[in-house]
Amino acid sequence: MRIPEFHQALADLGARPCHIGRINRAWLKGQPLDAGTRHQKGEHYFPLSVRNGLPPLSAQLDALARIESQHPAADGSLRLLVRLNDGQMVESVLLPRDGLCVSSQVGCAVGCTFCMTGKSGLLRQLGSAEIVAQVALARRLRPVKKVVFMGMGEPAHNIDNVLDAINLLGSDGNIGHKNLVFSTVGDPRVFERLPQQRVKPALALSLHTTDAGLRAQLLPRAPRYQPAELVALGEDYARHVGYPIQYQWTLLAGINDTDEEMDAAVQLLRGKYGVLNIIPYNSVDGDHYQRPSAERIQQIKRYLHANGVLTKVRDSAGQDIDGGCGQLRARAADVIDHSRLLRRNRSGQSQD
Repeated sequence: MRIPEFHQALADLGARPCHIGRINRAWLKGQPLDAGTRHQKGEHYFPLSVRNGLPPLSAQLDALARIESQHPAADGSLRLLVRLNDGQMVESVLLPRDGLCVSSQVGCAVGCTFCMTGKSGLLRQLGSAEIVAQVALARRLRPVKKVVFMGMGEPAHNIDNVLDAINLLGSDGNIGHKNLVFSTVGDPRVFERLPQQRVKPALALSLHTTDAGLRAQLLPRAPRYQPAELVALGEDYARHVGYPIQYQWTLLAGINDTDEEMDAAVQLLRGKYGVLNIIPYNSVDGDHYQRPSAERIQQIKRYLHANGVLTKVRDSAGQDIDGGCGQLRARAADVIDHSRLLRRNRSGQSQD
């Protein structure tokens, strides 16, 4: 379901814009759709046709997404494995300090070599209502004042649904525009569409290296921007909206954490209206990438900061539960595949 379809269904019930707005706000707070306010109960506000039509519509919304499992971590984050109506699963992450990371696709087509999500390829897009449903689910558990589109998927590859979700969250969702963060590997549509939006989100660019050749290896299906060109586009957008851009740099030991890379990063990013988030790699069994040592991570942060690049260390939430993006879904998919195999084997044995 997409948000315009939800709104049309409400209009077909006889809901006027004021009714639709109140229903949006209730949904996005994780409340029943017919929830009233302190001063006015729902039955005194909504027309009878709307009240009678809300229960089946509410059931349809509830079926869009449900929490399959919860995985608390020592850092205060809470990873949610979310099952969609067709049985596919995505991940959302409740972050410390009232943040939420949401998914925009099942899988991803970019194929970043260090990302578990990319290993499955793209399975399907999420509708805008499925994206917003992740926020509604999370708000039943904790307050959410910031939403980052950094979960499974490349938001630019599902840009219409993502922007529909952002516009709703930035209005009836009561989330500040700069607290809605659109993450991308650098799709041209982002730089065309975002400045035109009523709700203009903050931007996070996956940079990861200053070397165009290395970036093409790490992000094999990302647009072939030169890093300097990508930074220039990000700088223009940040100046346009008035809040800094975030540059994402996943630290891979011996690959993009060298002294030469850090020197080049200083030359590229010093004085820019932004912050560099260095994200130590979340190592998994059987992976040839490794996380730099804690000493090296702090050394990099101090060096960049001392040379004019505002730098923050952003560990992937859920390090202690092996909960890096895509890992929960991958493990759940393995369990499902294993269960299907067992059922087939048992079925075959019973027929022999």
